[in-house]
Amino acid sequence: MKRSLLAFAAGCALWAATMAVHAAEPRTVTVARGLQNPWALAFLPDGRMLVTEKAGRLRIVAADGTVGKPLAGLPKVDAGGQGGLLDVVVDPRFADNRRVYWSYSEPGDGGLNGTAVARATLQGDSLSDVKVIFRQAPKHNGGSHFGSRLVFDRSGALFVTLGDRFSLKDDAQVLGNHIGKIVRITTDGEPAPDNPFTGPAAKAEARPELWSYGHRNVQGAALHPETGELWATEHGPQGGDELNRVEKGRNHGWPVITYGRNYGLGTRIGEGETRDDVVPPLRHWVPVSIAPSGLAFLTSDRYPGWQGNLFMGALRGQALLRLQLDGARVVGEERLLTRLGQRIRDVRQGPDGWLYVLTDNADGRILRLQP
Repeated sequence: MKRSLLAFAAGCALWAATMAVHAAEPRTVTVARGLQNPWALAFLPDGRMLVTEKAGRLRIVAADGTVGKPLAGLPKVDAGGQGGLLDVVVDPRFADNRRVYWSYSEPGDGGLNGTAVARATLQGDSLSDVKVIFRQAPKHNGGSHFGSRLVFDRSGALFVTLGDRFSLKDDAQVLGNHIGKIVRITTDGEPAPDNPFTGPAAKAEARPELWSYGHRNVQGAALHPETGELWATEHGPQGGDELNRVEKGRNHGWPVITYGRNYGLGTRIGEGETRDDVVPPLRHWVPVSIAPSGLAFLTSDRYPGWQGNLFMGALRGQALLRLQLDGARVVGEERLLTRLGQRIRDVRQGPDGWLYVLTDNADGRILRLQP
């Protein structure tokens, strides 16, 4: 009873904070449209944008919104179910090496597939020197839970978020595979230095590229601008979506510790909602899932009072969430763009300091938020 009252009080406090941070919603300006189920957006140094389309196309969108032809040279993509061409990022040393990276669901033999990461050199409007640098193991016959976000850390290593493939959820607790994991690799695909499962103290069965485990389906990730830590959002099942500060070498719980419930039945999954050795989420959403997607910290001063806030897209929730932070605590939440009635797939801060979002539909748009 006492625990229930404490939970109720905490919920009331968050609700009050949510109401307190409400502000005038900015208008949306359509930058580009006609994109088919766009999944991710990345800015080139000259202000142009790289945009992935789930079906397997990577396009360059000019600053004036002109949508270019698909770039040639991408490996084959298995675009069934939740699979397809997923995230895209630009190398921190792009000015020197012209490299871009993308994640996608890679087909394998006998109908198998799995998340992979490739890199290439961007020359004008074409790709060269295409190389697959990472493949999730094992591949699986299914169309769900591929992840997959890519984030460079401050050392130049690359985080890759990997889903549990839905029916392999128990493997998220097994350190000898890539199922339900976040890995950290070099730009050549090797385990990054200082990973937690390397060196003499590493567990024999653990893969050296692993960074954290116990994840379900991470589809939002961003580096904290002050601490350099990786923050991520992941889909729960029926409720239980999470915002996490991803901790090095730690267990994030799935599927043994979760706030989510079994689809349809609403019955408990695993052992419970907390355990001493499991990193708790910073925020979770129950009883209804919002299906979180792209994630971005706002560092610019374009929006009065919003600097330092965290923004996350929502697919099922059809909104852009603004989370006000006090350190690592979420002290307020506001849902923006609800009147659009669109699935928000990605959100990024542009080099001009404005926020840009992708809408996920057959006539997907790039929108810029302005006062």
